[in-house]
Amino acid sequence: MNRRVFSHLVVTLAALSVAACGRPEPTARKEVVFSILSAESQASAEKDWRPFLDDMAKALDRPVKAYFASNYTALVEAMRFGHTDLGWFTNQSGLETVRRANGEVFARSVNPTGIDGYEAVIIVPKGSGVTLDRILACDRTLNFGMGDIKSTSGTLAPMTYLFAPRGLDPARCFKTVRSANHETNLFSVAGGLLDAATNNTASMERLELLNTDTARRTLGNVEIVWRSPRIPEDPLIIRKDLDPELRRRITDFIFSYGVGDTPEAARQRAILEQIQTKPFAPADATHLLPVREMEATGQLLEAKNRKDAAAIARAEAALAEIAKERAALSE
Repeated sequence: MNRRVFSHLVVTLAALSVAACGRPEPTARKEVVFSILSAESQASAEKDWRPFLDDMAKALDRPVKAYFASNYTALVEAMRFGHTDLGWFTNQSGLETVRRANGEVFARSVNPTGIDGYEAVIIVPKGSGVTLDRILACDRTLNFGMGDIKSTSGTLAPMTYLFAPRGLDPARCFKTVRSANHETNLFSVAGGLLDAATNNTASMERLELLNTDTARRTLGNVEIVWRSPRIPEDPLIIRKDLDPELRRRITDFIFSYGVGDTPEAARQRAILEQIQTKPFAPADATHLLPVREMEATGQLLEAKNRKDAAAIARAEAALAEIAKERAALSE
């Protein structure tokens, strides 16, 4: 090999090495890592999820590890870089995971109440006199709690259906704005630390199921002053590059868990009730159409408020594409 060829080979190998370092590769680890949405505290989520994950580990014949994070961005990034294999996301964070983290929707939760979907809400301390009109007065006198920036019910829905249509920016409306998970916001409002905060009916129903003195006292100290239109149930997202055989075994487990009339199925359904779902249902990318519509509607309203012609055109194009996809589904 002459010197010129050798030098060219070294440069080529170096370039390939750098390129490989710049993108996440599929993991070779044995355990499956399941990410849990961070709407509640890690301690309570771990307690509720552990029996389900243990059953999954037995079915897959390999360890199943839970991955928790303090915000949705961390969950999206964990899948993006191959640190997690599948997980339960909100609709908004699930949409970002599909867009940025090589994930796809394969299942969805099913509300145990039998009502399909849930509602974003705004809660205030009971008897405080804080009304929706007072919140919308935008006079910078109230301390307000928003959800995670990628939370569907904690941020996207109230922005889309309540604040944006009125041209209101929460950052300019309230004395302070704090971002936290639903559990923290609920306890903060109940304890009088916040004058109002976003939440959702699923989170409040989950607390009610605990049936403890703390849960009853907390829920008894808050009241709802605003509800959003109904939001679809949460999606389960799985990595597209997961080993096909492992994916098949995971989906077989997910869709058979809690199904049937045997004592074992009844035991499994009781476990699912603790994580607030009936047996999971199959789903695909069309599950995210409503949240895409919410997102584009909010963007359109904000663009119109700014009189941004280019942003208005982008949002209108996105809504047109969503309408086209909906029409195709009904054919």
